[in-house]
Amino acid sequence: MASRKKADADNPEWTRDDFAKAKTPGDVLPADVLSKFGKHRGPQKAPKKVPVSIRLSPIVVTHFRNQGPGWQARIDAVLTRIVKKEKRPDSTRIRRAG
Repeated sequence: MASRKKADADNPEWTRDDFAKAKTPGDVLPADVLSKFGKHRGPQKAPKKVPVSIRLSPIVVTHFRNQGPGWQARIDAVLTRIVKKEKRPDSTRIRRAG
């Protein structure tokens, strides 16, 4: 049985029109309030993943994207399991293209 969200009269779901009328924080908040917010989240304390560009077959991308948000993390989890099963000593070495 599928559950349905109850409507919240105090916080109705936004429409396309609501989004079109929305303003940025800089348009509505005073400078002293804006100064309390950082520009970005900052560097990771201990980066755990390496950004890469990879070409995957369309069937693989479609399969994981159809599962919803987090599809890249799921691909990483599948590949991590495979690597851990192999347990090769050289598997930690990173090869650079070129």
